[in-house]
Amino acid sequence: MQLTLISHTLCPYVQRAAIVLAEKEVAFERRYVDLAHKPDWFKAVSPLGKTPVLMVNDDAIFESAVICEYLDDTLLPRLHPADALKRAQHRAWMEFGSGVLNTITAFYNAPDAAALTRQRENLQQRFAQLEAVLPGQGPYFAGGSFSLVDAVFGPMFRYFDVLEKAGETGFFDGLPKVRAWRTALAARPSVQQAVGSSYAAELQRFFLARGSELSRRIAASQCRKVIPML
Repeated sequence: MQLTLISHTLCPYVQRAAIVLAEKEVAFERRYVDLAHKPDWFKAVSPLGKTPVLMVNDDAIFESAVICEYLDDTLLPRLHPADALKRAQHRAWMEFGSGVLNTITAFYNAPDAAALTRQRENLQQRFAQLEAVLPGQGPYFAGGSFSLVDAVFGPMFRYFDVLEKAGETGFFDGLPKVRAWRTALAARPSVQQAVGSSYAAELQRFFLARGSELSRRIAASQCRKVIPML
């Protein structure tokens, strides 16, 4: 098979697919697209106009969950549990991860301080739910085995690397298992290699461009760093 992953540099859903491909140790190409100016060839293979799209030879598969399931069905090693009930539970937590991503989007788009606080509380509540279901022994969601759930949460935790450097901290206070899981995923080569070297800088520019409460806080933080040097 010739595999091409049609990507956007910041898309966490693309990262999921890239992580799974890396875990399968299969060769693939990355083809990047500007979602603000979608070319006709991209519209032809992505009915929803979103990334990722996986091209398998000349056939297109869209939607990250479907792509990950296809890769797990066709390539070893298997990342889903063999047991049907556990496999269903993992799929449910993958969907939970997508919900967390939606809350992160609401956080960085929050128009004012009150809305930002509400979304911060929502995120902390979601992470407390994760703390309650993570195993006592890690390092991953299912313990010692890396799974598709880990491929979902690796890109999600990456947001907080940038947010914390911008002064937005405390999301994981009192959650030792979530903190350890985040650390283990950040050290995983497949997670590290899912983005380019300029990812953090691009994501910060993206946050700044939102015109949101977070944008204003990041801009103010940057000013405080510059002024003492003048």
